[in-house]
Amino acid sequence: MEQGVIAWLPGKTASDSPAASAAAPRRVFFTRRELDLILGLYGRMVAAGEWRDYAMADGAEVAVFAVHRRSSEQPLYRIEKRPALARKQGAFAVIAAGGRILKRGADLANVLAVLERKLLKIVEGE
Repeated sequence: MEQGVIAWLPGKTASDSPAASAAAPRRVFFTRRELDLILGLYGRMVAAGEWRDYAMADGAEVAVFAVHRRSSEQPLYRIEKRPALARKQGAFAVIAAGGRILKRGADLANVLAVLERKLLKIVEGE
């Protein structure tokens, strides 16, 4: 049989093949609005000198935005989106370097508020 030619067998359809039945898994990404919120916070933290680098990853179950102080180190924080947890604990989570979940919820702005507090510093008046 020539390469690239599909053989027809009686009683079989093209949708019966293993390749057709195993649909490609959907990938999880951040939406444009979510990325705007995350990158806005990232920009403020870079300006404050707290963060210097980031990495993004997508997967079948989770999308991750990792924040680094230096690119050679482990991430300080991971911002994760897990749509499977949307109805249970909330799709978004902020996770610290040691794996501790700092905040989890359905609204990304509220979840990121835990990191916004790091920008607030007490200034003594005269």
